Amino acid sequence: MFGGKVKLDKKLLERVQKYAAAAGYSSPEEFIAHALEKELAKLDEAKGPGAETDPAVLERLRGLGYIE
Repeated sequence: MFGGKVKLDKKLLERVQKYAAAAGYSSPEEFIAHALEKELAKLDEAKGPGAETDPAVLERLRGLGYIE
C-alpha cells in the first residue's frame, strides 16, 4: 500500500493496531491511510482556492495550527 516506509513510535503503533482492529480496518496501514486522507482533506478545505500562493493566508493557517 505504501510507496515508502514510515516509522512510528512503539506505543503509537500499538494504539494504531488496537483501533484499526476495533474499527474494522483490514490492516493498520489502511487505518493510517484513511486517517491521513481525512486530515489532508481538512487542510485542503481550510486553505481554499489560491491559498497556497497567498503568503498571508499561509501564515494565518500556520498560526492557527492547520499547517506547519
